[in-house]
Amino acid sequence: MKQQETYQIVPRKYRPATFSEVVGQDAIVTTLKNSLVSKRIPHAYLFCGSRGTGKTTLARLVAKALNCAAPLKECDPCNICPSCREINESRSLTVIEIDGASHRGIDDIRQINETIHFTPPPDLCKIYIIDEVHMLTKEAFNALLKSLEEPPPRVKFFFATTEPHKLLPTIISRCQRFDLQRIPIPVIEQKLSVIAQDLHLSIEQEALTLIASRSDGSLRDAESLFDQLINACPPPLSASVLSTLLGIPSRETLFELDKAVFENNLSFAFELASRLFEEGKDLSHFLESLLEHYHTLLLLKIAPDHPLPTLSEKELAEYLRSAALYSQEQGFFLLDLIGETIQHSSRIPFKRLQMETVLLKIIRSRHVATLASLTQRLLELEERVSSLLNRKPAPSLEKKSAAAAPSKHEDISLQPTLLGSETAPLKSEEIPLREKPFAPLPEAAPLKSEEIPLREKPFAPLPEAAPLKSEEIPLKKKPSAPLPEAEHPLKEGEKKSHYDTLMRFTAMELEGSVKK
Repeated sequence: MKQQETYQIVPRKYRPATFSEVVGQDAIVTTLKNSLVSKRIPHAYLFCGSRGTGKTTLARLVAKALNCAAPLKECDPCNICPSCREINESRSLTVIEIDGASHRGIDDIRQINETIHFTPPPDLCKIYIIDEVHMLTKEAFNALLKSLEEPPPRVKFFFATTEPHKLLPTIISRCQRFDLQRIPIPVIEQKLSVIAQDLHLSIEQEALTLIASRSDGSLRDAESLFDQLINACPPPLSASVLSTLLGIPSRETLFELDKAVFENNLSFAFELASRLFEEGKDLSHFLESLLEHYHTLLLLKIAPDHPLPTLSEKELAEYLRSAALYSQEQGFFLLDLIGETIQHSSRIPFKRLQMETVLLKIIRSRHVATLASLTQRLLELEERVSSLLNRKPAPSLEKKSAAAAPSKHEDISLQPTLLGSETAPLKSEEIPLREKPFAPLPEAAPLKSEEIPLREKPFAPLPEAAPLKSEEIPLKKKPSAPLPEAEHPLKEGEKKSHYDTLMRFTAMELEGSVKK
């Protein structure tokens, strides 16, 4: 019976085997190749970047190039010698790959420190590739510091991580760091087109663009999605099948939503939500599509000349028509709304209700007054009021104001001066006169004593109060507690004087209360 050939997925089958097959990282590849040519290889590399950008692939390529028995031109590995084949099949004894997520403790690093001094075969290097190195514990990092700083001869460390900020500064300072960039969309499209030609498959350009845009700069994600599309439908591979496979709405549906927003058709929110749920669309994918849609509309609104390689000419014309239906403030509001919804969508159990609510808010966004729009209206109102206040008066008023306006000398004389400053007395002819002078005030004759008006009832004289005797002074029902004796007791004369003063003040207070 013929043995069935083992199937390999597209990401593994088309994994770069040489430096020339690596895409999107030209500067880093050039630096690594120059280091191999000049034989200036550091003892530790650190490859940082998002998923699917080639961190572990570059570490394997450098390891194969160091141990290759017959390297090709520009230090590319031959992939034929036993060392290259062992590394490709993950069974090499000199190139050890460690998963940092599952071997993150101090015991795992202690095992590395114990075996690191075993000498590798001649003309070979012992290389430790630790993937997701940021998952190691702090104690494991500290145990690795000494071996990382001063490793034995022909021992190399290659680290790969998606979160370099979690590494200790002491680890980063001992490595040569490379930051890998996200792979551009056109580069991903070209790579997928080459794979499709090698597999003798026909695929629409729109489908390639959709795969590349949904991969978020990760070539591995794009190849996995391409592999899924191959199994989903027979050739030719179309974008409509891919949209159904991903559970994302078509662009015609998004353009219908733009029309509903312009017409304020609230019933369309329930129709669209029902249609999406009947088709089995995922809410998270739908929200991501909405976010990308309004991002494109806002981009065309702000910078219409910005290149958009993911859109065809027909789609670009449709987007330009839809962008005319929105304002910039509305675009910013919708981006904030969809972003907050994506952030909280995982905690809401009623997905359909959430989708209807979001669609209703999007349709009503045309009539929602944002803070920016209110501020703009206030500024416009302020400009109108200021223009009305600064409007020139009528000609008749101008003549009157000109006739009443003082001369230059009068303006100088009427300037306010500081208190205490000496000024020359004004002459009579320099003082500006009114058109009608004030009438002089009549001189008032001095009042005689009998002419001064008196009150109808004069104040009654206050009766002289007789001094109160000691027995007339009312006492409290409960005598107050005696005052505590002072630390320094008073003498006999001082006590009497103090007592007389106290009694005098008490009598005055009681006299005032009796009069009241």
